[in-house]
Amino acid sequence: MPETLFHYIGALRRPVLTATAIFGATYLVLAVGRLPGFRVDRTGAAIIGASLMLAANVLTVAEAYAAINYDTIMLLFGMMIVVANLRLSGFFTLVSAWVVERARRPLLLLSGIVLVSGVLSAFFVNDTMCLVLTPLVLEITERLRRNPIPYLLAVAMASNVGSVATITGNPQNMMIGSFSGIPYAAFAARLAPVAAAGLVLTVVTIALVYRAEFRDEGFLAIDRRPVRVHRALLWKSLGVSVAMMVFFFAGWPVPKVAVIAGALLLITRRLKPERVYREIDWSLLVLFIGLFIVIAAIEKTSLATDLFAAASRYHLERTAPMSIFTALLSNLVSNVPAVLVFKGFISHVPDATHTWLTLAMSSTLAGNLTVLGSVANLIVVQKARHAVKISFGEYAKAGVPLTVFTLAVGIWMLR
Repeated sequence: MPETLFHYIGALRRPVLTATAIFGATYLVLAVGRLPGFRVDRTGAAIIGASLMLAANVLTVAEAYAAINYDTIMLLFGMMIVVANLRLSGFFTLVSAWVVERARRPLLLLSGIVLVSGVLSAFFVNDTMCLVLTPLVLEITERLRRNPIPYLLAVAMASNVGSVATITGNPQNMMIGSFSGIPYAAFAARLAPVAAAGLVLTVVTIALVYRAEFRDEGFLAIDRRPVRVHRALLWKSLGVSVAMMVFFFAGWPVPKVAVIAGALLLITRRLKPERVYREIDWSLLVLFIGLFIVIAAIEKTSLATDLFAAASRYHLERTAPMSIFTALLSNLVSNVPAVLVFKGFISHVPDATHTWLTLAMSSTLAGNLTVLGSVANLIVVQKARHAVKISFGEYAKAGVPLTVFTLAVGIWMLR
């Protein structure tokens, strides 16, 4: 009889141990960036982790299908198509150039870059703004013979801060919007003020850290250069985008509106669809799918309950502990995987809506802590590397204090 009991207990524990080992290995690769000795990146780790959960019978194929949050995938895919059309039309470059070329003093130039990067990131995904603004800012600073580093940091940091404001600001917010069911307008009403305060702090922090650059308030003579614009595509993309935002704020289902807007923009006689498809980040979509399955497998075991019990001791349902813990975890494994870890936990807290908003705020603002904190930072560093090197320490000089200040303000405003 005792042998039978021990055998039964062992059988129960094996799936838990297997799922825990797969989960741990997957998140280790997510933290490091790739599997040492192999050409396996974060997306590959998510695919392998999901497949191993199926191979170990932690999940059935049917359960894996059910684990995928199709609202998040639809929203992200639809927004990618909309943003691709806006980018190909020249809209982002046109707006950025118009604002930046009218900034006649160094501090105004910094403020203009922060404003454009932050505001447009709030609605059209922060990574896109970094792709568009980085070469433009490099070109302008070279023409003016200014130090490009503070202005490039402004692009990355403002894109992270601005994207806090809405569900469509970044991938983790899209995921939170789908999981929580918080209406678009309600989400923006709570977090847009945090983003606005954060953008002001971005200007102040960078200006203080790079005082020598902004001490000279001399006049900047920026000559206007023509921007290539696809006018027909521009007006069509703008019309669809404005209508999409109206429906978002009116309370229509965000994934449904986004995917319909993307589909409407694919109906064209001028733009080859292949150009739009090349703009879509397919690997990010696959990363999401893999992580959904890995997390669902963990939620099926007793480990999820154990983690919730452990987390409860630290009062993560409160704004400050939740924000600090999320910020640390986001910098360890990246913000999207960090958000997924909390998915099962938040369903147990008394005020789930407040906790979701805290998670969105802290996981996004944490992206400014180090150069590895968000994809937006890496985009800026990589696209500017031919002209200037932004080291880990150089980024941290402004990134660390800005993260501390913005998180403190965010915690205060949400409390």
